[in-house]
Amino acid sequence: MKLENIKYVFLSFCAMTVLASCNNDDDFTPPMAMATCNDGMMNGDETGVDCGGSCTPCEDGMAPMMPDFSGTYTQIDFMGRPGINTVLSADDETKNAHNRAIPSEMGAMFQAGFQARLEAYHDVYANLLGANPDDVNYEPNILGLDAATLTGYLAADVLEVAPDLPTTYFNPGTDNDMDGRILVPDGDEVALTGRTPQDDVIDISLILLFGGMEGDRFSGQDTDMDGTPDLPRLTSDGVGLTADVSTTFPYLGAPE
Repeated sequence: MKLENIKYVFLSFCAMTVLASCNNDDDFTPPMAMATCNDGMMNGDETGVDCGGSCTPCEDGMAPMMPDFSGTYTQIDFMGRPGINTVLSADDETKNAHNRAIPSEMGAMFQAGFQARLEAYHDVYANLLGANPDDVNYEPNILGLDAATLTGYLAADVLEVAPDLPTTYFNPGTDNDMDGRILVPDGDEVALTGRTPQDDVIDISLILLFGGMEGDRFSGQDTDMDGTPDLPRLTSDGVGLTADVSTTFPYLGAPE
């Protein structure tokens, strides 16, 4: 073999060596970890996280619920002031629209309808009392709010925050200025600054909607002292807050 041919054979051999050395290394994949029954993942033949299949059966024979964040989510409810939307929306269509609304737009969208509904309730009560509906109207409540102002607050189902004041929806037992009236906003009382887990939100809502300046307008009083209540009881649902609710997150109480 001539010297020139030997050179070409040697170069070809070197080129093949280089190509062979780069063949698979760029696609190197580390070996997969083996699925186990205690790796905190649902893998292998498991039907739940670390249970089912070849692992121990899942609790109660059911696969644990797994979070599913796929799909499109729809806003279906507000819970700032529970019950307000249900009580003051005229129909299910309004209620559902309120639940889907943007908080900053709620006042303009729903205040007038909420006020009309609130005043219509008073007409119903007047008829039950055998009185003229024109004579039994909403009157400024224990916070001194007229119907338009109150329903303006309630239409926007959000909780206001007052960083320098106590958090409370309404505390009917407070008379800070000792004027004999409770929580009439004359400068030193606090209300509608959020709510705590201990607030009885249904009773509070009823007092704001159907109580008068002292909060007891429709509370079943016997106004003529004949032993029979003359007014319907509308300022309480009759169910007190009996659960011992924690004051720290997650604010849970024992089931009853």
